[in-house]
Amino acid sequence: MHRGPLRPGEWVRLSDTKGRRHNIELVAGKRFFSNKGHIDHDDLIGREEGFTVTASTGGEYLVFRPLLSEFVVSMPRGAAVVYPKDAAQIVAMADIFPGATVVEAGVGSGALTCSLLRAVGPFGRVHSFERREEFAEVARKNVDQFFGTPDGESHPNWELALGDLQDALPAAGLRCDRMILDMLAPWECLPAAAAALHPGGILCAYVATTTQLSRFVETVRAHGGFTEPQAWESLVRDWHVEGLAVRPGHKMIGHTAFLVTARRLAPGQRAPRKTRRPAPGAYGPDYTGPRPADLAPTGEPGEEPAE
Repeated sequence: MHRGPLRPGEWVRLSDTKGRRHNIELVAGKRFFSNKGHIDHDDLIGREEGFTVTASTGGEYLVFRPLLSEFVVSMPRGAAVVYPKDAAQIVAMADIFPGATVVEAGVGSGALTCSLLRAVGPFGRVHSFERREEFAEVARKNVDQFFGTPDGESHPNWELALGDLQDALPAAGLRCDRMILDMLAPWECLPAAAAALHPGGILCAYVATTTQLSRFVETVRAHGGFTEPQAWESLVRDWHVEGLAVRPGHKMIGHTAFLVTARRLAPGQRAPRKTRRPAPGAYGPDYTGPRPADLAPTGEPGEEPAE
């Protein structure tokens, strides 16, 4: 439940006048303590969120259920989280729709999983694969905490499996509409991704460095079974607005990761060859990575390889 009176077992966020925040689970008969005094959980249970409560020594707190964007930046972490600005881009640009079957590789701490589960709705499915058991356990606890699933149960539309996607996905025989790769070497999973994605499905990679970005994009091009990959990053800057003092904020969320998307072609089909030639030297003698099948080692389309 994410509306109505606050209930025991739900998590709420207490924010003080300095912007400091505390996430607590409501338990009947329990107290929350801080340097501003204590607050009885019973004084919060049964009330509609969005109210102010005063602690025993006079400190005031604003009480709301935490938003997903607030929860993921404060959740316990096993691995780095996908920040809200990137999760929003993934949901929108990978076109995660209600009822979709989504495969996620590299569950991290469960931040993106929460966004995916919300996006696919009650009739979609999210299948997550994670290599490391300790990361999977942290992610499971975080997802269960956010969605408030009963102890010992997981979200009914989520399946979390331990294993390497490139081996576990073919073994499971899954087909999917969307695939999100958040891992160190996503290009290694491309054959498994191509086999699992329905024609028209979208592959999305989340990578941190330019070397990963280049290797993944060129591997997708060389594979030939996808449309031209699109790569980008997003930067977020807040603004200070106070009377006549309207200016950019002193802090911004800069680079967190690069995103890449490409669509799966129908079996046996190839995208039309790009008419624009690569920049001079882009695929010159110093370039040793993957290259499109129609691009000769000299970098000119259609040329025969040099002897």
